Amino acid sequence: MRYELIVFDWDGTLMDSTGAIVESIQAAARDLGLEPPSIERAQHIIGLGLLDALRHAMPDLPRERYMDVAERYRQHFLSRDRELQLFEGIAPLLDELAAAGHALAVATGKTRKGLERAMRTSGLQARFHASRCADECHSKPNPQMLEELMQEFGVGADVTLMIGDTTHDILMARNAGVGALGVAYGAHPREQLVAEGPLFCAEDVAQLTQWLRTHA
Repeated sequence: MRYELIVFDWDGTLMDSTGAIVESIQAAARDLGLEPPSIERAQHIIGLGLLDALRHAMPDLPRERYMDVAERYRQHFLSRDRELQLFEGIAPLLDELAAAGHALAVATGKTRKGLERAMRTSGLQARFHASRCADECHSKPNPQMLEELMQEFGVGADVTLMIGDTTHDILMARNAGVGALGVAYGAHPREQLVAEGPLFCAEDVAQLTQWLRTHA
């Protein structure tokens, strides 16, 4: 076993939620009479903590309006929460990794409350041994989430692997000295992920599963 600890991002990596996040951000802006960010800009901020995401998505937004947008975003996203599904093949992949002896964790831009809700609705809560959220740690690409998880499991960076669909995930892994895999079926395009130098960039869950069987 090459990697003792495998850490997954959530949105766009385990759950097919990229479209819902983008549309919720745009709807929140329209509700408040603001210019909604483009699809590309909204996709780019997926994986960041909400306030960091708003700062990037709407750079002209006064700071005193952040919480108004955040509240409208939450309302729109929660209205679609039950529609969201895991990517096909994710649950069997997690079961296979656990059976092989890997410890599994999540590092996400979600809040703790949001992650717990998503874990309940997806049925994945029992498959993960630990998690870190954006309202508990510095936002990606700061390495704090990975550093705390490695400390919790008592493992080093050389036996830890981060898997995510954004450059924020890959940069967080680099900042923590951890190997990273990109997945090109989520928020950021393949060329952006590859440019950050992941060990591999999977086109779909089947490719991700095969790489992990061979290399993890």
